[in-house]
Amino acid sequence: MPNGEYVRYVALGDSQTEGLGDGDDVVGLRGFADRLAEHLTAVNPGLHYANLAVRGRVAGQVRAEQLAPALALRPDLATVVAGVNDLLRPRFDAAEVAGHLEEMFAALTAAGTHVVTLTFPDMGKIAPLARPLAPRVLDLNARIRDAAARHGVTVAETAQQAVCTDPRLWTADRLHAGPLGHERIAAALAQALRLPDFDDAWTHPLPPQAVPGRLRAAGHEVRWVVSFLGPWLGRRLRGRSSGDGRTAKRPHLLPLGDPPGFPEGDRTVPDTA
Repeated sequence: MPNGEYVRYVALGDSQTEGLGDGDDVVGLRGFADRLAEHLTAVNPGLHYANLAVRGRVAGQVRAEQLAPALALRPDLATVVAGVNDLLRPRFDAAEVAGHLEEMFAALTAAGTHVVTLTFPDMGKIAPLARPLAPRVLDLNARIRDAAARHGVTVAETAQQAVCTDPRLWTADRLHAGPLGHERIAAALAQALRLPDFDDAWTHPLPPQAVPGRLRAAGHEVRWVVSFLGPWLGRRLRGRSSGDGRTAKRPHLLPLGDPPGFPEGDRTVPDTA
């Protein structure tokens, strides 16, 4: 699409795409997809945007629940970001996860949609107790790149930038980006899409900060286990998900400033043909 003048943008994914860590369920979630929609609207004020993501979803659920509704919206741009929830499962299968992603890549691109995705940073550099997951992340990222290449999908390489593992980009749970993290992700996607005024500034490191001593660092780990890892494991053991009972926050294609619940049928959305 010349100069990034997209008309219909649909976001598929899990909690990161929904926007957890950037706002809350009271004031509303923003997140990288909303921020990218803002950047796209600056180029084309006629943009309509839908966000089908639901927290807690694994890649297979994203494909099963969100792909058909996304195709029905006939987007000319889609972001597909999923797989982190799979990485955390004991029975992780990189080939299976990448297969679900590739099915979405294939179906969307076959419908004429420009698809954008990203690679995942090393979680062990954000949460030291997650270091055993590093081989999984490397494997999944390699498969994402291969699948993307087969279908002409654009990849924002957030995995390769050291700043993406700076704790200041993440919330206290270390699983969700904070406002600054979502801002950087949106900028990475905007650069990958070659939107005007976006370059590699999102890769620049933050100012140096003091490194905590060993005792303080150990205390941080204990608090993280008690406050976040423990409850997460408890939900897994009970077969529960943070997304149980939830639906997409923005299921209809609407101009960015419209309330998310406004029915699409009451708007005239420009055709992309």
